[in-house]
Amino acid sequence: MKLKKLLKDLDVDVKGSREIEVKGISSHSQFISPGSLFIAKRGRTFDGAEFIPNAIETGAVAVLTDFYNPFLQGIVQIVTPNVTKLESLLAKRYYGTENSPLFLIGITGTNGKTTTAYLIHHLLPKCGLMGTIETIIGKQRFPAQLTTADVVTNHKVLKEMAEEGLKAAVMEATSHALDQNRVEEVKFDVGVFTNFSQDHLDYHGSMDAYLNAKLKLFDQSKLAICNQDDPTVEKFGEGVTYAIDSPADLKAENISISLEGTTFDLLYKNRVVTIASPLIGRYNVYNVLAAFAVLLSKGESLASMKKKLMTFPGVPGRLERIKNSQGIHLFVDFAHTPEALLKVLETLEGIKRGKIITIFGCGGERDEGKRFLMAEAAEKYSDQVIVTSDNPRGEDPLKICNEIAKGLKREVLIEVDRRSAIERGIFMAEKNDTVLIAGRGHESFQKIGGRRIPFDDRQVAYDAATKR
Repeated sequence: MKLKKLLKDLDVDVKGSREIEVKGISSHSQFISPGSLFIAKRGRTFDGAEFIPNAIETGAVAVLTDFYNPFLQGIVQIVTPNVTKLESLLAKRYYGTENSPLFLIGITGTNGKTTTAYLIHHLLPKCGLMGTIETIIGKQRFPAQLTTADVVTNHKVLKEMAEEGLKAAVMEATSHALDQNRVEEVKFDVGVFTNFSQDHLDYHGSMDAYLNAKLKLFDQSKLAICNQDDPTVEKFGEGVTYAIDSPADLKAENISISLEGTTFDLLYKNRVVTIASPLIGRYNVYNVLAAFAVLLSKGESLASMKKKLMTFPGVPGRLERIKNSQGIHLFVDFAHTPEALLKVLETLEGIKRGKIITIFGCGGERDEGKRFLMAEAAEKYSDQVIVTSDNPRGEDPLKICNEIAKGLKREVLIEVDRRSAIERGIFMAEKNDTVLIAGRGHESFQKIGGRRIPFDDRQVAYDAATKR
């Protein structure tokens, strides 16, 4: 695409020729190829201008920046005071997503985004997915680097999904991504709000700022679908509602939970339909309701959704059962917030056949205020708690464990090495006991001291149960 076409009617100062051909755009200098436009924006940690020489060296023909550098040679400079805003506009133009044929669904909330996204992907024909675990385009699957990618990548993937012949796409939209404009210029047909509780205060600073970031999704959504049972729901405006305890457009009653799955009565438009789900737990009823609400808003058949739900394979690392021959009910779950951990343990408490042993930790260099709360949540329904490392990053993992332990009233076991902690919990379990390994879910590595160490809770748990 000619640069002049890309910049048509935009108020920018161009130093150099507008006739050059732009063959790609990126805000990451390592992804620049010959003929690319490099977007040099300022972040919280880095200034993209520092990487302009690297971009030029690898073939960039133009750079978008907030100041003109007269010493730069052999590259067109596009100067604007708001690089971030222009980045999203250029991404939309370059990838032609302004009139996307896709039915777009965005999901935000503290917990439940991933499961709800996977449910929608499973239930809705020809649907792509972009989220915490992976991006799915037809039969292609790509591991995710971030829950919500950068804005250029998002527009690029949406174009690829349309070219693949998909008719819909579901995207997890985190508070970080919304605050950083990573879904800017993406127009959603439906925005889904799952719930709201404490998380990410290390980034947002306050619960109000955290909530306001999530609200941004609904400024660019045609229809809001919200959890009516959440106390913050009134902030999200009018739309379709779902609930268990409150009057709503979709309401679940007579919920029955077992280790095999969940059944409930769905009340919708004066009808009562009994739904059977392979997912365990009351909180997963909310996720099913949210997914059903999205499909019903698109005109899909409730009967077909009900039938297809029974074939849902589950989500990696979301109360994922680890098979074993020891008679232990062994689960790995991503729960890494106080609310999520409490809900998972509350579910297991209601269906347990023996003791509950919980193994968990907290991430380093993240919201320290939730460590005490995570401990309280773990202790409420656990017969034994083992505190271990999560992703300590640059923090001392023993320090994190000791801070967690301050929130526990009973005697606690601290085993800093996560593999040893998992083995210890499994080895002490008796037949019919439940062992929950929480916090990391599907993740295949630990972040320790600036390194990514291969480590998958599911594999470690399976190996420990086999060794036992």
